[in-house]
Amino acid sequence: MWQNIIGCVTCNLVYRRFILLPDKFEQRGSQYTQSQARIMETIQQPIIPGLPDDLALRCIAKLSHGYHGALECVSRRWRDLVRSEDYSCYKARNGWSGSWLFVLTEGFKNRWVAYDPEADRWHPLPRNNIASVQDGWDHCGFECVCVSSCLLVIGGFYVSSSSSPHQKPLVTRDVMRFDPFKKEWRMVAGMRTPRARFACAAVSGKVYVAGGCNLTQLSGLSSAEVYDPLADRWEELPAMPRPRKSCSGLGLSYKGSFHVLSDRVVMADQISSEVFNPLEMSWSTVGNIWPFSTVQVMRNDRVYTILDWGGSWIKTRDADEGEWYNVGSVPCVVLPNHPREPQVLGYGFAALRDELYVIGGQVLKLEGSGAGRSEIVRLSVVRVCNPLDRPLIWRETRPMCIPAGGSIIGCVSLEESSPP
Repeated sequence: MWQNIIGCVTCNLVYRRFILLPDKFEQRGSQYTQSQARIMETIQQPIIPGLPDDLALRCIAKLSHGYHGALECVSRRWRDLVRSEDYSCYKARNGWSGSWLFVLTEGFKNRWVAYDPEADRWHPLPRNNIASVQDGWDHCGFECVCVSSCLLVIGGFYVSSSSSPHQKPLVTRDVMRFDPFKKEWRMVAGMRTPRARFACAAVSGKVYVAGGCNLTQLSGLSSAEVYDPLADRWEELPAMPRPRKSCSGLGLSYKGSFHVLSDRVVMADQISSEVFNPLEMSWSTVGNIWPFSTVQVMRNDRVYTILDWGGSWIKTRDADEGEWYNVGSVPCVVLPNHPREPQVLGYGFAALRDELYVIGGQVLKLEGSGAGRSEIVRLSVVRVCNPLDRPLIWRETRPMCIPAGGSIIGCVSLEESSPP
């Protein structure tokens, strides 16, 4: 009985959402593609009663990943359909990845979680069992980026969870890829140079990395390389003009170039960035363009940053004048029975679907009567705003799923490409 109820509700949902198909949709060849035909062979009854199977398959496949748990509960037939390899290939061929916000929090044993803004749901990714180092080691200093509708976790170092002072960290060149269609991890071609705490960004469908450090070059690397996900191959690039030792999170894709922001704390007029032009295959040094280290680039090359100088402020850059100005503040986190507004540290900052996300973090909570006593509170709250609204209007999404929460050590978004 309950399966019939869920089935009717879900069928009605997919019918209402997707029955009005794009005008350009045409049935190919003999009405079904090869993947569709294989799917239909395993199903004796209609996928959705009253709809042609090719249309029903399209309706289900267009639902975002946050609804997959509900789809699998409708019936065994739907569960087998959603979990089938042919279904994954069908979604991949059409580019229906959906929108994802990938997050890794400190102390969550290298277990990533993902947020679906359409369904307003968080769910854990499958456990990553392909890493070269497993239990007892924490992965740090890596970079994460989305390209070709996949999540890449690149390089970094592994530190032992034990307290042994003689256990050296292991710097890796490994690159792990999560496929949102197949929902699985696999190892792809590794970098030419092992590196950690480096700059990274996706520019025009390729992944650029530069700088960082490893055990043989502790003072910093100037080398750079680029990854082509279609060929699964890394190639060396010309070296930066000077080494950049600790530039994790300081890579930026802006106007078709790869920017490596400054890793030094100096006066604003002394800040310089290295810029690589892929067309000219050359580096240049520019000054005082990016005085802030945490920058998100949105559509039409709109840029935003978040500052914590006497409060958390969202700033944007005037494209013509080059000046930065405030667009609004981030609302404070409220802790019950806390004497003052706590400062949030270690939060994530991301852009997805024309909105800005401030994710998690941790605060130091002072206990009421205990002199000097405090505790660290790990936050799972997620705050979102559209930066074009004036004033900024913030809302809270569903919090991260338990036990994720606290300091964010990896955060990146994947947005489904718009059809031509």
